[in-house]
Amino acid sequence: MYAGRIEELMRQAEATREKRMQETFPPLTPEEKTQLLHDFHPDYKKGTKKKVRIGPNKGSSVPKEFADILEAYSLIEPEDCDLSRFDYDVDVLVIGGGGAGCAAALLAQEHGAKVLVATKLRLGDANTMMAQGGIQGADRPNDSPLIHYIDVIGGGGFHNRPDLVRALVMDGPKVIEWLEELGMMFDKEKDGTMVEIHGGGTSVKRMHSARDYSGGELMKTLRDEVRNRQIEVIEFSPAVELLTEDGKCTGSILYNLETQEFVIVRAKTTIIATGGSGRLHIQGFPTTNHYGATGDGVVLAYRAGCKFVFLDTIQYHPTGAAFPEQIVGLLVTEKCRGLGAQLVNREGNRFVYELETRDAVSSAIIRECQDRKLGIETPGGTQGVWLDTPLIDVLHGAGTVQSQLPAMLRQYHRFDIDMSKVPILVYPTQHYQNGGIEINEWSETEVENLYVAGETSGGVHGRNRLMGNSLLDVVCYGRRAGEHAAEKSKNVKPGNLTLEHVKRYHQELKAASIEPQRKSPMILPDYRRDDLREKAVEII
Repeated sequence: MYAGRIEELMRQAEATREKRMQETFPPLTPEEKTQLLHDFHPDYKKGTKKKVRIGPNKGSSVPKEFADILEAYSLIEPEDCDLSRFDYDVDVLVIGGGGAGCAAALLAQEHGAKVLVATKLRLGDANTMMAQGGIQGADRPNDSPLIHYIDVIGGGGFHNRPDLVRALVMDGPKVIEWLEELGMMFDKEKDGTMVEIHGGGTSVKRMHSARDYSGGELMKTLRDEVRNRQIEVIEFSPAVELLTEDGKCTGSILYNLETQEFVIVRAKTTIIATGGSGRLHIQGFPTTNHYGATGDGVVLAYRAGCKFVFLDTIQYHPTGAAFPEQIVGLLVTEKCRGLGAQLVNREGNRFVYELETRDAVSSAIIRECQDRKLGIETPGGTQGVWLDTPLIDVLHGAGTVQSQLPAMLRQYHRFDIDMSKVPILVYPTQHYQNGGIEINEWSETEVENLYVAGETSGGVHGRNRLMGNSLLDVVCYGRRAGEHAAEKSKNVKPGNLTLEHVKRYHQELKAASIEPQRKSPMILPDYRRDDLREKAVEII
C-alpha cells in the first residue's frame, strides 16, 4: 500500500474524482499532436540514434541499441561449420513459437507441408502470451474493414504500407471466426454476441477480448492446437543463423540451449516469427516484453539481405507499472482507459484525453513528469502519474474491475494494492517494435523462400500501432505466411546449405573497421552487474 507523501498525493487525486467526472477533455488537434510528439516522444530525442554502416539499409538511422546488434559478427564462424549433413529436412521451418509462429505452423500443415517449429524458450513463451487488452476485427454492422483501415492508417501517422493494412483489416473478421472455431473464449453478452470496446485511436468499438488476458487465451488456444495436431516442435533452440544458396534461404542453424549443440535444419521455405526487441531496453526504458525478446529475427534476416522499414520508431506503452518496484515496466492494459480510468497528475488534474493514440499519450505523460514537474516520485526515485482505476467501478458498477481486469487486480493484490479502491502509478514502458523486416502481403521478403511474420516485420503499423492490432497482425500474417510458404514449398527443390552471406557480411564489417568482439543475435539479455559480467568473461 502507499505511505507518506504518495498517500497524500493519492488522496488529492481522489478528491478531484467527482469534479473530473463532470468534465470533458478535448482530443488533441493535429497540430497539437505533432508538436507534442516532436517535443516529448523518445523517438525524437537527440543523440539516441545512429546510422547503420553496413547492409541493405546502410545509412539509415536506428536506435543505437539496434545498431549494436546489426553491426556485429555472427555467432557462427563459417569456416568452422560442417554443413555436409543436416539433422532435419522439412518443407517449412518456423522459427519462433509465439502467436505468429503457431498460426503459421497450423496453416502450413493444413496445406500439406511437413513442418518443424523451433523456439527459443518453451512453445508459447512470447509477447503474444503477455498481451492483455484484446484483438481488433471489424465484424459489426456499424463497422467495416474500410473504417478499420482508416483507423490503422491514421494511427500509424499515414506512413503504413497500404497493401499490408488492407490485408490486415480484410482478414480481421476471418481471424476472429477462426480463433473462436479453435476454442478461444471471447467475452460475450448473455445472448452470445461478442463484447467489443474502444481502444486508443479507434472510431468504432471493435476490440474483442478475453477479460484482461486476451493474449494468454489466444496463445494457449494456438499452442494447444499445435500440440494436438502433433506438429514437431523443438524447444530451447533459438536460430543463430540462416543458411542460404545463391541468395535463396535453404534453412537455418539452431543452438540447443540445454545440450549446447548446434542443430542444422534444411528447409524448402523458412518463416521467421521471433517477435520483438523489448529486452534491448531502448534508451534505458523498462519493458513489457518477455525474456527472449532480443530482436534476433531482424538480425538474421538483415544479414541474409533483407531490408528493414521504420526500425527507427519504437512504441512506448503509456501505462507501464511505475510502482511497486518489483513490477516496474509491466503492462497496465489500455483496457483500463477503455473502461474509463483517467490519467491524473500530482495536483489531481487530467492532462490528456486518455484514448489518444499511444504515442501521444506516452508523450503527454513524459511531458507532465519531465517538463511540467507534475509527476509523482516513487520511493525508488522513478516518476509516474496516477491511473484512476477506481473510476471504472464508479462508471460501470461495483465489481467491474474484478470481472473485467482480474489479472491486473491479482498483480497488484500481491503488493497489498487494491486497484479497484485506489489509483495506481504508471509511466511509459518499451512495448512494441513498430518497424522491422520489409514484407509483402504474403509475408514474403526480398530473400527468396524466406518469410517474416508478426512483430519482426515492419510496414503494417507505420510509425505507431493501435491497441488490438498486434494480436490481429500475428494471426493474420502468421496464417498468410504459413499458407504461402507451404504452397511454395511444393515447387522448391531443396538447396545446398551455405553461409556465403555471412562471409560477405563479415567482410563488410571488416571494411567498416568494426571489431569482431561484438556478436549477435543476443539470444538472451544479460542483467548481471558489470563487475560480475567482466569476471565471467575472464573465467571463460
